[in-house]
Amino acid sequence: MSLSKSSSPSGRLGGASLYIHIPFCKQACHYCDFHFSTSLKKKEELIQCLVKELELRQAELENQTVKTVYFGGGTPSLLTHNELQFLISEVYKNFKVVENPEITLEANPDDLTFQRINDLANSRINRLSIGIQSFFERDLKLMNRAHNQAEAKQCLQEATKHFDNISIDLIYGIPGLSNEEWIENIETALSYNVPHISCYALTVEPKTALASFIKKGSIENVDDDLAQEQYNILVEKLEASGFVNYELSNFGKPNYFSKNNSAYWQGKPYLGIGPSAHSFNGDQRSWNVSNNTKYIKSIRQNELPSETETLSVTDKFNEYIMTGLRTVWGVSLEKIANDFGENYKKYLLEQSEIYIQKHLLYIDEEKLLTTKKGKFLSDGIASNLFKINL
Repeated sequence: MSLSKSSSPSGRLGGASLYIHIPFCKQACHYCDFHFSTSLKKKEELIQCLVKELELRQAELENQTVKTVYFGGGTPSLLTHNELQFLISEVYKNFKVVENPEITLEANPDDLTFQRINDLANSRINRLSIGIQSFFERDLKLMNRAHNQAEAKQCLQEATKHFDNISIDLIYGIPGLSNEEWIENIETALSYNVPHISCYALTVEPKTALASFIKKGSIENVDDDLAQEQYNILVEKLEASGFVNYELSNFGKPNYFSKNNSAYWQGKPYLGIGPSAHSFNGDQRSWNVSNNTKYIKSIRQNELPSETETLSVTDKFNEYIMTGLRTVWGVSLEKIANDFGENYKKYLLEQSEIYIQKHLLYIDEEKLLTTKKGKFLSDGIASNLFKINL
């Protein structure tokens, strides 16, 4: 994940998040444009390079403790138990880690066998993020998921016996998915008593198989109005079940918000390890090359395969608006004035006025927040509040 907002240099002492990208998948989901490979030939080499990158970047978190470790991808659950244990031990070897860090593994249902879940439960991993996406066979086939409906339900039945902290992913706005079926998806998810659910509208990314199928007419295009309807259904259902919609796409029971993702949205520093991984230190953002071969070659030469950009004051302001409006914490007008100056606060209030009149934004306790009506539109609203030029 690359979302970030600014933090002042003085705020860098303290906690940081560590993201480790595992760029392998069994097969390509039709909607996915993340960096991954379906060939596992270079898996062993790449793991060694992940360790090497951890060593090369020790100094970047020298004055900080790691509070969260997140294995994303790709499909991190393709790694063996020993490979995951090895990577975690190297994190502890190279960084200061808090006593009880949140350590999350993204996993696909077909990888979560009874034995695998038991092994994970006896490791330092204490949070699972399971890519269910849908409980309907038709949807899973349309998206080219590697698992089936039975595996989705079976893994949740077993995982909830061993893990208290589980998040599941669901996708709405899928062509052919009716509101009634979407409600059934939500209710099935709730039946497993998981404390966190992440839900995303199906988006058609360029150069994906989904985009190609829609262009050819073999799959119906996504319907934005239907997606908004299903998002509204989602909010109503989950809030009635005790979930807090703490970020546009994320719903957690109290004390079960993702600490890793919350750190991103609140502008805390994070270090991204692996091909295509992003990092943020408060003033600069960097990203690694999205190519396994180039990544391996560079790391073997003790060179970081990354590009860096230094954020201007306006960049930081815009990123704070983007992330703040997506969350329950909103945009602090006091922070805007303190970090960016009164001119930025004045600009923001002037630009926000039309959205306040339309009941898409409101101000409460010196925070600019989205209304229920405005939340689904928050990204578009935020982009219209950006400061382009001083």
